[in-house]
Amino acid sequence: MKDIVVRADSLHKTFTLSRRQRKLEKTGETKKVAVDGLSFSACRGEIYGLLGPNGAGKTTTLRMLSTLIKPDAGDASVMGHSVVKESGKVRDCVGFMTSELKLEKFFTPDYLFQFFGAMHGMSKDKIAERKRDLFTRFGVNAFAGVKVGDLSTGMLQKVSLVISIVHDPDVVIFDEPTNGLDVLTAKVVTDFLMELRAMGKSVLLSTHIFSLAEKLCDRVGVIIDGKMAAEGTLEELCGGFSLEDRFFSIYRDLKGDVL
Repeated sequence: MKDIVVRADSLHKTFTLSRRQRKLEKTGETKKVAVDGLSFSACRGEIYGLLGPNGAGKTTTLRMLSTLIKPDAGDASVMGHSVVKESGKVRDCVGFMTSELKLEKFFTPDYLFQFFGAMHGMSKDKIAERKRDLFTRFGVNAFAGVKVGDLSTGMLQKVSLVISIVHDPDVVIFDEPTNGLDVLTAKVVTDFLMELRAMGKSVLLSTHIFSLAEKLCDRVGVIIDGKMAAEGTLEELCGGFSLEDRFFSIYRDLKGDVL
């Protein structure tokens, strides 16, 4: 049995909705339960996918695991460290990437890589070695001195990726890893995720794209309304059906025939 590297234990998170948010969501409720008692585990050397519609709680879950936000109740451990009580140790072994990562547009990829490497306590030699590898792998070298504000969407995504894993973390967490990418850049990213798995890293990702989950994930957790609706390998979940068909079957069982 593989070592469990990430374990979520009854995670809960509720947000207060602003007037604007209530209007957008067409609700009179002032609170929204984003994650509701979620538990699951991910092992070393596997890609675990959280699959669900927009608003299901995927991003909130990954942010809690990355210590960007704290759960209201429950806890999770990453490499044996509590996200609630040992957030600093968790951040040392986690790389978190999201398309919403905001990089200061006046800085260059070269400067940002150096900055974040130093923040993780890396030596200059180690930063330089890591930068040679990642900048070459993702084609960033030609843009190393270009200001972030002048980069294309695809290149910005690549720069965000290399910065998020500057410290060579054991656990890599990606929120919608191919969101907004052209097909070539998406291929580079998905190939790299599979390479990380082959290196024995643990990869967690969220997605609403069935084909991506089928291509990458060893196991999948289906999240609906902040709860784990189903979990397992693709074979266990689907039983000969496509992941898309199985997902909508699960969704209809929980929500009724609303599609």
